[in-house]
Amino acid sequence: MIIIQNTVISDDVRDNFFVCNLEACKGACCVEGDLGAPLEEDELRILEQEYEAIKPYLTEQGREAIEQQGLYIKDWEGDFSTTTINDRECAYALYDERGILKCGIEQAYLAGATTFKKPISCHLYPIRISKYEDFEALNYDRWGICNPACAFGGELGVRVYQFLKEPLIRKYGEAWYGELVQEIEGGAQG
Repeated sequence: MIIIQNTVISDDVRDNFFVCNLEACKGACCVEGDLGAPLEEDELRILEQEYEAIKPYLTEQGREAIEQQGLYIKDWEGDFSTTTINDRECAYALYDERGILKCGIEQAYLAGATTFKKPISCHLYPIRISKYEDFEALNYDRWGICNPACAFGGELGVRVYQFLKEPLIRKYGEAWYGELVQEIEGGAQG
């Protein structure tokens, strides 16, 4: 395990290879699973403020699900996640011309309609964060639908922490990421 500031990072984040391979998985993480994407409390307010700008980038089914269920849902444990369509795909997801699921929020961001890129839980995947009183645990989430990403990362020689540089910096900052890299790569040399 690696400890950086108030985070505990699983060795799997250092040791495993990963690069999303959307051609192979078709964005299955946007449709598989029990719930939508986990949301942090500040993201609830962002969705409330930015929804009108994001809405044009969503499918009709997604907009209907959001109108019926709300911008997000609260699960049985009191955690928030994105709304889903028929308890399956994320209401914010859409299929591109190749049949690959993409994030409608991210499409709005790329078009300059919003400054919110996407939920941090999506941006950080396959890392999942568990929050505790004094620290956060960053764990690598193994999921069969991501096997092509593991193989692709292995081919390219890209590890989880390298693939997720941008979202890790978004979440924890440049200094934190620099410490992580120093701990991993400095430790590997010494």
